[in-house]
Amino acid sequence: MKPGIRLFIHDNLGQSGEVQAEAGQAHYLASVMRRAVGDSVDLFNGRDGEWRATITELRRDRARFTVLTPLRLQTPEPDLWLIFAPLKRDATDLAVQKATELGVSAIHPVFTAHTNTARLNLDRLAAIATEAAEQCERLSVPTIHAPRPLPDLLAGWPEGRPLAAAIERGAPGPIPQAGALLVGPEGGFAPAELDALRRARFVSPICLGPRVLRAETAIIAGLALLQGCGWSTN
Repeated sequence: MKPGIRLFIHDNLGQSGEVQAEAGQAHYLASVMRRAVGDSVDLFNGRDGEWRATITELRRDRARFTVLTPLRLQTPEPDLWLIFAPLKRDATDLAVQKATELGVSAIHPVFTAHTNTARLNLDRLAAIATEAAEQCERLSVPTIHAPRPLPDLLAGWPEGRPLAAAIERGAPGPIPQAGALLVGPEGGFAPAELDALRRARFVSPICLGPRVLRAETAIIAGLALLQGCGWSTN
């Protein structure tokens, strides 16, 4: 039996509708997964739930599907954000992949004083998030925002969304309910950044344990802890 395939598309999904494949999906179906006309795929778009479809046209440069039956209704998902300082390429890729698997709705890269990279390929990160969403069976793909300096992000922070900031060597305490997690760079936050975080009323410092974690590890641990605190859904 062929393994099932899930694909994220931007078109609307509805019974008996026809939709086009996204860029690169035709090549993936034909050349990588060896699918053919008549084979089934499962489609989702973050709005209309998940649908079973059949391939009605497949070439190397394009594909078309006919939508058949609904599989899952679109349901509310956790509205949890990840704010992190970009890392080296592989670590950033891992952070985006795992944040997607853990259900974040938005990813906000921020530049800090000790951020060790000044360039991000947002298209690449969006592709990683999409692939992770397809693999982990979630019904949406997180939004990847353009990077901003940390002071700008704090200055424009939305009212009513608490921010949990992972601070190295912080005092242990209860993990609060929060709508976002902030993880700094490998070198930690600069003193001025720590002062700004402490002054912000919407920021709650959290401790992720007695050890100094790599940033990508802190992202995974922090998101898992915040999810357990029951932040509200969309």
